[in-house]
Amino acid sequence: MKYLGGPRSAANTEEHCRGANESLAVMGYGRVAVERRSDGMFLGMCGLDREIWYPDDLEIGWRLVPEARGQGYATEAARAWIDHGFDVLDLPRIISIADVPNLKSIAVMERLGFTHNHTATLMDGDEPFEAVIYAVTRAAWDAGRNR
Repeated sequence: MKYLGGPRSAANTEEHCRGANESLAVMGYGRVAVERRSDGMFLGMCGLDREIWYPDDLEIGWRLVPEARGQGYATEAARAWIDHGFDVLDLPRIISIADVPNLKSIAVMERLGFTHNHTATLMDGDEPFEAVIYAVTRAAWDAGRNR
């Protein structure tokens, strides 16, 4: 959460969950709960969503609770959502955005086969931040699935 504005309030979390569930029901995508299969523990969220900065693309994003980080959950959940984006939603490409210093998220992007597309100064409300934008096309994703 260091790069995402810090912890969220319970009310903000509830609002986000309602919006994500509605988006999933209506649009076929959203950032929804990730749970551990073995015991149902809530690990965070992952999914596809549209960002104001790049309205023509869907972005894959994730947020995990601290104890779930570094165990491959973000990569596994993102991989399933990327498959959904290409196989079900028929997207031509998917992007992912991270703050420049967020090396752990950038590592997940690269592990997934995304490549650096560009760097940009984006606005979060009134606050600018330096971001890297990574992307993967359907062709590149399909080629990686066959390795």
